[in-house]
Amino acid sequence: MTPQMTAAVTGPGSGPRPGSGRADKEKDRDSDTKTSPGRSVARPGLGWTLPAVLFFGLFAIVPLVLVAVLSFTSWSGLGPPEFAGLDNWTALLDDPVMIKSLWLSVLLTGLGVLVQTPLSILLGVWAAGPQRNRAVLSAVFFVPLLLSATAVSVLWRALLDPNFGVPAQARWLFGDGNLLGSRTGAIGVLVLVSAWQFTPLHALIYQGATRAIPEVLYQAAAIDGAGTVRQFFHITLPQLRNSIITSVILMVVGGLTTFDTVLILTQGGPGTDTAITAYYMYQKAFKGFDFGAGAAIALLLVVVATLISLAVVRISGYDKMAGTKDGL
Repeated sequence: MTPQMTAAVTGPGSGPRPGSGRADKEKDRDSDTKTSPGRSVARPGLGWTLPAVLFFGLFAIVPLVLVAVLSFTSWSGLGPPEFAGLDNWTALLDDPVMIKSLWLSVLLTGLGVLVQTPLSILLGVWAAGPQRNRAVLSAVFFVPLLLSATAVSVLWRALLDPNFGVPAQARWLFGDGNLLGSRTGAIGVLVLVSAWQFTPLHALIYQGATRAIPEVLYQAAAIDGAGTVRQFFHITLPQLRNSIITSVILMVVGGLTTFDTVLILTQGGPGTDTAITAYYMYQKAFKGFDFGAGAAIALLLVVVATLISLAVVRISGYDKMAGTKDGL
């Protein structure tokens, strides 16, 4: 077939147009980026995670590895560390104060979860309302969240002073006023101070989660005759399940690793009744100049906190929940 016949069959406008290849490529690229039912979106490459991986490795993994290595040495802080094998670990297993400190850490963490969880849920749900007075009161209540744990501890130590503080002015309620002089009183004060400072943080989590609950659920429940209490237990709490699990894990990790509150308020006393694991690590390493034993305690605390967090995740079934958002 001659070129003239080919042109006559195909027509004058059927040949490739200038720039049509580039336009077709751009069209195909645009269609690839659009999502359709049953078609997944291409995720970013591993390069996006590089900054986070480097930061986490430099400030978390590397120090943890160094602490693990130090736990098998004997070092007073001067001179090079000397290899000690398993001496630090065997000494910990035979140390009654160490075993007691672990139970105290678990006890204070459990009490903190039991006290802070219902308070923060109720406060967060209440603060999620649109009323102006709730916004003002919420802002006032969140003030402790802006303070450091050291400032909070100093403040409460002054308030609870048995000679000049609140207990001295209300002996009919506090007796001799020395709340930190007994094991029960000291533990109660630590739980109170932690709840006063950190309940606003968890309430903020629940406030945001409550505002994300679809309003149509409450409207349908109201049509069916459900009151406020039934809506709370049958709609709000089930919708807050993921937030509750996240909040509890944060409480567990924070409770097991707390240190400055005990250091300022009780110094581990009376006796060793409030010498939690983190404080006992401080005593061993920075007061007893036994950094090998202190490193072993620190590593053991990391293992215990990780195991408890994993147990919370497994018991709650949080690891089996499918996300509703794929993200980028």
